[in-house]
Amino acid sequence: MSRYWSAVVHGLTPYVPGEQPRLPNLVKLNTNENPYGPSPRALEALLGEVGENLRLYPDPSADRLKQAIAACYEVTPQQVFVGNGSDEVLAHTFQALLKHDKPLLFPDISYSFYPVYCGLYGIEYQTVALSDRFEIRVDDYPRPNGGIIFPNPNAPTGISLPLTEIERLLELNPDSVVVVDEAYVDFGAESAVPLVNRYPQLLVIHTLSKSRSLAGLRVGYAIGHPDLIDALNRVKDSFNSYPLDRCAIAAAAAAIEDRAYFESTCARVIATRASLVKELEALGLQVLPSAANFVFARHAQRDGAELTAKLRERSIIVRHFKNPARIAPFMRITVGTEEQCDALVSALKEILVVSV
Repeated sequence: MSRYWSAVVHGLTPYVPGEQPRLPNLVKLNTNENPYGPSPRALEALLGEVGENLRLYPDPSADRLKQAIAACYEVTPQQVFVGNGSDEVLAHTFQALLKHDKPLLFPDISYSFYPVYCGLYGIEYQTVALSDRFEIRVDDYPRPNGGIIFPNPNAPTGISLPLTEIERLLELNPDSVVVVDEAYVDFGAESAVPLVNRYPQLLVIHTLSKSRSLAGLRVGYAIGHPDLIDALNRVKDSFNSYPLDRCAIAAAAAAIEDRAYFESTCARVIATRASLVKELEALGLQVLPSAANFVFARHAQRDGAELTAKLRERSIIVRHFKNPARIAPFMRITVGTEEQCDALVSALKEILVVSV
């Protein structure tokens, strides 16, 4: 029945999300979900919205949530945009700010949704190769462009770009929008939000899916100059005036306000990541330096796809990327609970010993 498809749909290669398997006794370390639950205050706020008021539309501006975000980051509500997960915020960003005559630039190893958005919205792009150490090199970006976007920390490598280098990138590109996708920033990288008042071309995008344990609620936001936010609102209000429901607004605002819980869970993930890296390195795996809630690791003698398959046989799910070829040896492993990470390490010991 594809004869009814539009030309745009025929040309799309959709994004493939991480698998959500339903296996018994599963150790799920493939989609970078937080191993700890949401803030109790967020759950209480969510339940407080479950009642008669659900017959009413939510606030289309989500002012309560914007005010919580603005207070957290010491910006104004006019500098905040919210959407249905950071993927929707990114989609609106591509349409509103990154479609120009010159090509959009992003790393060759990066979030694989970026080229999908380019295909959907007809945006020309060029990828910029990471270094041999899988690092973003700012000096590779002063070239004609219609915008720049990259995750920090990068995905799937987990490597972060220092704030001084982000500022240098902004100084080298004063006439282009620079989007820093900070989905994983709270696990050890430096946020670029403090730079938004000095660089009007900077947009910083966050999600509540990772560090605030609300992946199932779908809330994301952007912080930047009011002119950039106005462009996003124009697209949003031409697409869906109510992207966030009443429950999402209430729970997300409470999660943002519960700073103590957020900091404690991030600290637990960071501590477990450090222990996991030591264990993996002791097994002979190379682990890239990660500032995210995942690690990117490879074994010198064993292929990443093979190890991923053998872990799956033991009901442990990690993520493997076939392309580009130079990351095919790697596995991306979410930092889970201590018990989940122990199970992973024990399984790898068994697999690697069998191979000797």
